[in-house]
Amino acid sequence: MKQFYSETIGTFTMIFCGCGAMTINEITNGSISHVGVAITWGLIVMAMIYAFGEISGAHFNPAVTIGFAFSKKFPWKKVPLYIVAQGVGAIFAVFLLWFLFPESQFLGETTPALGFPPYKAAILEFLLTFFLMLVIINVSTGSREIGTMAAIAIGGVILLEAMFAGPMTKASMNPIRSIAPALFTGNFQYLWLYILAPILGAISAVSSCKLVKDDKCC
Repeated sequence: MKQFYSETIGTFTMIFCGCGAMTINEITNGSISHVGVAITWGLIVMAMIYAFGEISGAHFNPAVTIGFAFSKKFPWKKVPLYIVAQGVGAIFAVFLLWFLFPESQFLGETTPALGFPPYKAAILEFLLTFFLMLVIINVSTGSREIGTMAAIAIGGVILLEAMFAGPMTKASMNPIRSIAPALFTGNFQYLWLYILAPILGAISAVSSCKLVKDDKCC
């Protein structure tokens, strides 16, 4: 159960800070800025890996958990438990943001930029998660994101991708991070792409590692 609690608390903290930065940026007319939001996401992921990497592996993302399971580094039987834990943490985080900032219309929700077609947003989210999982699978120990290298590399790539892709898709790379705000805003129109694209991107990244590493690497 310690792994369950770790994934719940870690995901809660990550979503509360990341979506919280987006929410406060919204209601204060950009006081945090796009760059500030990207930095917030990168730093909170880095901090949570340091905090919980040795306990649960610090997945905080169903796509990452499924990617590790697909690589045979994580048991499939634990996947539902991890996803439930991540869901509980993410939903409670957005609920708290909804309670604290009722004037917010978006609560950090993920939607494609105005005029950016959904299929292009899906491709971009696929690639973003592919790059993220490629880094994760190469710096993790088994299915655990632990140590200085993992925290800095993973937090850094999230900051980087949020920085350049955030304006177009909000750079979700995480199904539960997109699902939680949608439950409160009621905007489910584009949710399909934020669920499918990250999962397919993570699986593809795991498959691609065999092209450059030993066949038994993942």
